[in-house]
Amino acid sequence: MITAGELRKGITIELDGELFTILDYQHNKMGRGGAVLRLKLRNVRSGYTMERTFPASEKFRRVYLDHRQAQYQYRDEDLFHFMDMESFEQYALTAEQVGEEADYLKDGLVVDMLMYEGQPIGLELPITVDLKVTETEPGFRGDTATGGSKPAVLETGAKIQVPLFVNIGDVIRVDTRTGSYVERVS
Repeated sequence: MITAGELRKGITIELDGELFTILDYQHNKMGRGGAVLRLKLRNVRSGYTMERTFPASEKFRRVYLDHRQAQYQYRDEDLFHFMDMESFEQYALTAEQVGEEADYLKDGLVVDMLMYEGQPIGLELPITVDLKVTETEPGFRGDTATGGSKPAVLETGAKIQVPLFVNIGDVIRVDTRTGSYVERVS
């Protein structure tokens, strides 16, 4: 069991029989009342987020997840297939388990598979991935006081904003945490 003082972003806890990752937390001390915790949580299995408030004296059961390296193989309708890099065992995750990370999955990408009690429940992407630009408008210089941007579609179907000098066929590095352009890869 962990207390309010031991809570940090990224810790996984069990709450009402479900697993949640702490996205954000605040410890508030009211004037006359007791202190409260405001937690922003993401359900590990389904991916939905919620906010809940607890008394500061509340204790939570910490859950430790195993991280295993797995390689993304392919998508089959609503299932994403991965192969464990050590045992070569095949795993399938649903679209709900993968969530927004599906925008950055390309064949052969190595990810961290989150395992709980021997079952895959989610994944963590590398911080950056290199993806090819498949659609974008030509950039017109001259109308911007600072650097301008334009929309682009990547090989995985993700849509992001890129600088004006990026063209179709360029490979760019994308930050998977924010979904933003980092740099053009040569």
